[in-house]
Amino acid sequence: MTIHSLLQLLVVIEECKLTKNVVVELELVLRSYKFDFYGLLRQPRPNVDIANFILAGRWPDNWPRTYASKRYLLVDPVARHLGRAQRPFRWRDAMIALKGDPLRRRMEQMMADARANGLVDGYIFPIHGRNGLLGSMTIGGDAVDLSPTELSLFDAVARKAFWRLLELRDEAQSLEEAAKGDINLTKREMEVLNHLAEGMTSIEISKLLKISNHTVDWYTNSIQDKLKARNRQHIVAIAFRNGLIP
Repeated sequence: MTIHSLLQLLVVIEECKLTKNVVVELELVLRSYKFDFYGLLRQPRPNVDIANFILAGRWPDNWPRTYASKRYLLVDPVARHLGRAQRPFRWRDAMIALKGDPLRRRMEQMMADARANGLVDGYIFPIHGRNGLLGSMTIGGDAVDLSPTELSLFDAVARKAFWRLLELRDEAQSLEEAAKGDINLTKREMEVLNHLAEGMTSIEISKLLKISNHTVDWYTNSIQDKLKARNRQHIVAIAFRNGLIP
C-alpha cells in the first residue's frame, strides 16, 4: 500500500455521507498496512463506561474483557503517556517514557497480555482542540514500521475521521464550542486539572509531573479559586460543564 492511499482516504472520508462508510474506508486502508486492530474515540470521562466514547474500533475478541477485568485503564502506559503527548507516538515509546514509574511491573504485565492477544505494537495519534485533548486514534497488531511521511498522513487521517464521524452523528458542534466564561488557567493548572478529572490523587499527580504533592495542592487550590469550586469533585464538575476538559 502506498502513501497515495492515505492521501486518497483524506478525500474519501470528507465525501462519506454515512458513519458506516467512514469506518469501511478507514478499515480498508488500515488492513492494507497490516493493522488488524484500531480504536477511534473521544477522550473518556472519569467514572463513565469507556464504551460511551468509542466512535469506531476493532479489538481482539478477549482483549476488552481482559482490559476491564484487570483494571488496566489505571496503569495503561499508552493512555497515561497520551495525556501529556502532543504528537503521535509508538506504543513501546510510552514504556520507555515511563521507565522509572512505580507502576512499571503492572504496565509490563499489561503489555504482555496485550501481545498474547495479538497486540504486539502500534501507534497512537492524539487529537487536540482549544480545550486540550479531545480524543485519539490508536492502530496496532503486528509490529509495523511507518515512515515519517506515513506517520504524518495517519495523523491527518485520525483527525479527519474523528471530526467526520462526529459531524455525521451531530456531535461536532458541542465539542467545538469554546469554554464559557472568562476562566484563565495556566498550562500547568490545565495539566493538573486533567489529571484530577482522571481521578488521580495529589501524590499520583506529583509522581507523574515530577513535582511535590504540596505543589500539586497549591495548583489545585488555585484552580478551585478560579472556578469558585467547593472541593475537588466540584472542580471537575465545573470544568466539564464549561468545556475545560472534554
